[in-house]
Amino acid sequence: MASPFPERSMAQLRRISRQPLTLGLMGIALCGCSFDLGSLMPEKDKPQEAPKAAAAPESAVSAGSVTEARAHTAKAQALAKSGETAAALDEFNRAVALDPYNAQALYGRGLIYQGNNEHDFAVADFSAANGLNPQKVEPLLGRATSYLALGKVKEAAADLDEASEADPHNAQVWTARGQAYERLRDKAKAAASYNKAVALRPRDDAARSGLARVGG
Repeated sequence: MASPFPERSMAQLRRISRQPLTLGLMGIALCGCSFDLGSLMPEKDKPQEAPKAAAAPESAVSAGSVTEARAHTAKAQALAKSGETAAALDEFNRAVALDPYNAQALYGRGLIYQGNNEHDFAVADFSAANGLNPQKVEPLLGRATSYLALGKVKEAAADLDEASEADPHNAQVWTARGQAYERLRDKAKAAASYNKAVALRPRDDAARSGLARVGG
């Protein structure tokens, strides 16, 4: 299983709110864990958006190409876990070219783009994965993180609202939501989010420091 990744007065506040979440996601992507990539299986719906490499005609997708794409995805996940992100990206590209509806490959590739600060590409892949698996927390959280890096804070907050409804017991989502609403200067929602994060994960330093900043 591979998982994620990565962008201040207002500048200082942006640095505070972006860095912990980005670094946390990168740690998950390359070192192992809380994201359940295995649960992101392809479904019939088409992705909402996708990078150019995902634009294969539906008629080109066969049972054989789906199987081959899964093999490339598994290899990519192993490479990403060991820190070989360039090689992992190549494998994810092969997987998506073979099966543009492979949500695991789209999500994994999005994480690598995010780690490389290629946030527009990351957003496209996370959007595609989300379109294939609506209400999955991982693509929503990934896309929100890239939105924050791009300065699209309202879009990030909307994704995190949806993610918090889909999985209200996910402390990472609540911490990220607190950061988004803190940047939107909505202290009430930020404090409520940080409080929920701390209740779920008392040693969440990012949530605790955020709560101190907004006076929750």
